[in-house]
Amino acid sequence: MNRRISISTTYKSAGVDIEAGNELVQRIGPAAAATDRPGMMGGLGGFGGLFDLKAAGYRDPLLVAATDGVGTKLRIAIDTGQHATIGQDLVAMCVNDLVVQGAEPLFFLDYFATGRLAPEIAADVVEGIARACKDSGCGLIGGETAEMPGMYGDGDYDVAGFAVGAVERDSVLTGGDIAAGDVVLGLASSGVHSNGFSLVRRIVTDASLGWSDPAPFDPTQSLGAALLTPTRLYVRSCLAAIRTGGVHGLAHITGGGLLENIPRVLPEGLGVELDPAAWPAPAVFGWLAASGGIAPEEMARTFNCGIGMAVIVAPDQADAVHDTLSDTGETVYRIGHVKAGDGQVVPVDGWPAGWPGP
Repeated sequence: MNRRISISTTYKSAGVDIEAGNELVQRIGPAAAATDRPGMMGGLGGFGGLFDLKAAGYRDPLLVAATDGVGTKLRIAIDTGQHATIGQDLVAMCVNDLVVQGAEPLFFLDYFATGRLAPEIAADVVEGIARACKDSGCGLIGGETAEMPGMYGDGDYDVAGFAVGAVERDSVLTGGDIAAGDVVLGLASSGVHSNGFSLVRRIVTDASLGWSDPAPFDPTQSLGAALLTPTRLYVRSCLAAIRTGGVHGLAHITGGGLLENIPRVLPEGLGVELDPAAWPAPAVFGWLAASGGIAPEEMARTFNCGIGMAVIVAPDQADAVHDTLSDTGETVYRIGHVKAGDGQVVPVDGWPAGWPGP
């Protein structure tokens, strides 16, 4: 006896909700439209995003591209249900890398992947992306939402970003002009930014703390909210500093901290001497160092320790660049200088005990 099994199979029954995706596009449309800038063409929903370099005013441009994610900081956002600032982290990790080469960010695309699409969560993330794009003068011209049941746990998601910028050929920052005697200015970070969170989360676990507990370094807010403080956007201030003149190099302080990122822009035969006492590190770093028993040098190799961007500038322009950066909203410190060396970043008189604590 033959039996016929009747099954009504749809994409939705397999875990992919096309209508939820359409709802998301409708929700994020106004946020994306708010990032409009010269050069943008069309809107969301096409197979690719268009951008007109000529309309953006470029004469002989080079394109600069960067891509990044947010890392395990996402785990805190997911566990706390606080998704509004992750988008800024994503944009900042990309556009801050573009500006170190003198490039103006032009456009951004995002990738959001999840097991089951929750339009309200995805909209929070993408609207955060759009706000950060607008703050950076960067158009959000497209993206991809991937619903992949079986690939992610319930409520989990991941994000990635891709940014393209442009710089005139004769204005690229290569670091080649950096010379002994140049001044190193440091731009204050907003906190941990988006690196080192695997270690941060381990310290939180070892301390038997929950995300809803008061932050030990700032009892006015929860630990989760404090650690979710978004990565600072340095685009507008750094572009203004470059226009002031005398900027020889920029270093975005991300994974690898101060010790690994500043050498990436130094010519051969040069190093940097930093004064760890020249800037006050946010309290979160002192707490991490003390709670995790992390040595000062390891802190400087892992975290930004309060400096999110290093600006290397000719000594006769240091005051003018300092003033420009301050006028654009940055908190600026004179943290060191360039000297003859082997590409290393070293403290003036060694790392103070307990640094970067109070």
